[in-house]
Amino acid sequence: MAAAVERRLAEFRAARGRTAASPCSAQPPGKAAAPEAAEGQRVAAAGPGGGAQAGPDGVAAAPPAWARPLLLKVLLWAVLLALFAELELGLPYFVLSLLYWMYASTRGPAERRRGELSAYSVFNPGCTAIAGTLTAEQLERELYYRPAAGR
Repeated sequence: MAAAVERRLAEFRAARGRTAASPCSAQPPGKAAAPEAAEGQRVAAAGPGGGAQAGPDGVAAAPPAWARPLLLKVLLWAVLLALFAELELGLPYFVLSLLYWMYASTRGPAERRRGELSAYSVFNPGCTAIAGTLTAEQLERELYYRPAAGR
């Protein structure tokens, strides 16, 4: 059984290599080089769930890398919410999960993009402040050296 699968996989790869190597082949664009290759392409396009999710070029479109873990996390959260709601602890679970989400969504200094400055100047190289920051020197200048408005 395994040898037959390996043989068909080798035939599929060979047929795919022939069609990919010659984009201007004599065959129409919808035809496959061999029946086994056509079947392999249908199986690949169907994906593990069996539903056809082919992209614009006929290749199965995979979901983004972050989508699967996020979906599992949301489903787990909803199941736990239902469980805690059954135990009449739904509101505390909801509030605590929101607090955890706020904590987990904060980015640390190691996760900043190159050249991105922190809102706290002490964490920036050379203690440079971001645009729009009110410094003590600016506050003193505005309080002591400018006349009050209306006088």
